Amino acid sequence: MKNILKIIPVIFLGIVLTSCSSVRVAADYDKEAKFAQYKTFAFFKTGIDKAEISDLDKRRILRAIESELLAQGYTKSENPDLLVSIFTKSNQRVNVYNNTWGVGGWGWGGFGPGWGWGWNQQPTVSTRVEGKLFIDLIDAEKKELVWQGMGTGYLSQNMEKKEARINEFVSKVMEKYPPSME
Repeated sequence: MKNILKIIPVIFLGIVLTSCSSVRVAADYDKEAKFAQYKTFAFFKTGIDKAEISDLDKRRILRAIESELLAQGYTKSENPDLLVSIFTKSNQRVNVYNNTWGVGGWGWGGFGPGWGWGWNQQPTVSTRVEGKLFIDLIDAEKKELVWQGMGTGYLSQNMEKKEARINEFVSKVMEKYPPSME
């Protein structure tokens, strides 16, 4: 029974962490842009070089964006209609949980054996990195931003999960492109 009571907080924490794992997205665009005319793309090296992340993560993001655009029917070109740039931000979030009430286990107390309520004086502290990925699409001819998508969510430090998380970020953001012109 004592083991079951130890597992309950772990299950609760797992539910909380997985419920926060989704990527929140937003997009903005130029209402005057003719998105149907864009057929080709290239990466805007000057903008990408300014992104403050590792070169490995840049390549992961660019591969994911390229895959999404190719799936939408775009072609990579030396003379593109659209230039693709990225920008990133990250914040470390510290969460302090002061929920210190709990159920006591079976044992001997001042009044004999039994169950009881417990009080834990130690708060639980956790830190996570929340990241933002901005994907900018620039009209190559006018050199003007025509679409910007942003994804916000928690990042994975686990190397096996990192690429999948980056793909999820990019996929969710690129779902907003092209904008519906209703």
